[in-house]
Amino acid sequence: MTERRLLLLNGPNLNLLGTRQPEIYGSTTLAQIEDAATDLADSLGFQVRAVQSNHEGELIDAIHTAKSDCVGIVINPAAFTHTSVAIADALTAVELPVVEVHLSNIHKREEFRHHSFVSPVAEVVVAGAGPLGYELAVRYLADRLGGNEPA
Repeated sequence: MTERRLLLLNGPNLNLLGTRQPEIYGSTTLAQIEDAATDLADSLGFQVRAVQSNHEGELIDAIHTAKSDCVGIVINPAAFTHTSVAIADALTAVELPVVEVHLSNIHKREEFRHHSFVSPVAEVVVAGAGPLGYELAVRYLADRLGGNEPA
């Protein structure tokens, strides 16, 4: 693998960022988050493949594909955080470093949001930092994987 690529994976309803409950999720769109993560990753010597889906199987397929062409995964599983053993199993199976990101602090929200099936397989969990969480995730992976210092 000559290119060092990170998978930026976003789950259900995150395509509505910017308009969906801005009091919880802010006004930044998913496209803006993806652009910022891509620019940062590029400055650190990495490429980004961004995937968003409202369908669990498509997210799992993207994780499986990452095994052959990515060196790390940033994932916001959204509602699948609390329900998907299948996503957790896929992340375990590909054996890549994983950072779990949540825009809101899931531990300050409804009780059912407090449990994550993904957290036990993630090296790092960032929750409640808004869009900055994605930047922190990219920086962590770049540092862990030996990225460049930003210009």
